[in-house]
Amino acid sequence: MASLFEKAEADHLQAAQPLAARMRPRTLAEFVGQQHFLGEGKLLRRLLAADRLGSVIFYGPPGTGKTTLARLLATESKKTFRQLSAVTSGVKELRQTLDQARDDLAGGGKRTLLFIDEIHRFSKSQQDVLLPDVEEGIVTLVGATTSNPFFAVISALVSRSQVFEFQPLSEEDIKILLRRALADKERGLGQYEVHMHDDALEFLAQTCDGDARRALAALEIGVLSSPPPINFTGDLAAESVQRKSAAYDRTGDEHYDAISALIKSIRGSDPDAGLYWLARMLEAGEDVRFLCRRLVILASEDVGNADPQALVLAVAAMQSCEFVGLPECQLPLAQAVTYLACAPKSNASTIAIGEARADIREGRVLPVPVHLRDAHYEAAKRLGHGYEYAHDAKGGIAAQDYLGVEREYYRPVPRGFEIELADRLKAIRQRLREGRSSE
Repeated sequence: MASLFEKAEADHLQAAQPLAARMRPRTLAEFVGQQHFLGEGKLLRRLLAADRLGSVIFYGPPGTGKTTLARLLATESKKTFRQLSAVTSGVKELRQTLDQARDDLAGGGKRTLLFIDEIHRFSKSQQDVLLPDVEEGIVTLVGATTSNPFFAVISALVSRSQVFEFQPLSEEDIKILLRRALADKERGLGQYEVHMHDDALEFLAQTCDGDARRALAALEIGVLSSPPPINFTGDLAAESVQRKSAAYDRTGDEHYDAISALIKSIRGSDPDAGLYWLARMLEAGEDVRFLCRRLVILASEDVGNADPQALVLAVAAMQSCEFVGLPECQLPLAQAVTYLACAPKSNASTIAIGEARADIREGRVLPVPVHLRDAHYEAAKRLGHGYEYAHDAKGGIAAQDYLGVEREYYRPVPRGFEIELADRLKAIRQRLREGRSSE
């Protein structure tokens, strides 16, 4: 009688689960995606075949199968699966779980696979607690994280683990999962009469951004909210998808990856890519001041004197954003991004200041030439401060030495306004050399 009640309870619990949870793969053969490390002959598959699965870290975006694969690894390696969340668990729970794993191994030889979700949320001291048991093989650790583990997880733990990077599922992978859910009568939606249009399937596969959970959630909403027989059209698919929330953590990898993409797109003179990454960051709620600062820096670092108006426009955009705020400040930001992307590029000033500072750091500290020293005191003339006022010289350039050594830091590039500057600078440097040679 108890088993009958237990089965009924299990059925009720399963019925309450969302489609994505019900459709979790039960075997590795059902697992879709991540073939770059899980396919035949790939590293993780070989570790399983050789029964040499050690601790691993799964790194990648949500909805790509990290938790599911951890469960399957426990099944395949015949280990007890235990799960903790770094968000809700502390050192006490962690120690209790490790002690239980040690007792299980000592008492009956049963090994434990410990899955820790969001492992990067553990503090350094909490991560340190794991080290002895991971090193001794008491537990096989599977840590899951959406942040780069080489920055977010302590190096001692990373060095004792294999890191596997999960990729967003491809559109074909998503379609496989959607078709499987439509056909499965036990766990999926196979009991419903659904005519799935090709454009609807395509739409769901495209708009989920490689996240299986989002795709299956939209499919379930569309089916359960429609009267039978269900004609699953593209319009129904669009109505079933929630508004996108860009995967973005303003302190994590997405923040740095997105700003890197924006800067590199502008530097590469692609205004369309620049606008996309700007829009991506604005939609995700990025700090507008941060964007402004980066554009002002880029205007000098990557455009420089090839187009001196670039810095003027970037600073104007920054000031405009302070004045008008969101959402209107997207307009000066877009103007700045497109102008900077299309402007001729030069990093000559950036290289020049870097070389000058390197000379100083390496010990080449030059004395200020006598004629350039402060002369605003009575005895200056007696000390020989023979400075020639540049405005009184021919062409406004005095033939005198301003450095004391022959050194050229600034080398204009043959693009934009720096073409004109290079011609001018050639004549200037010739005149300055005359001053050095006459001393």
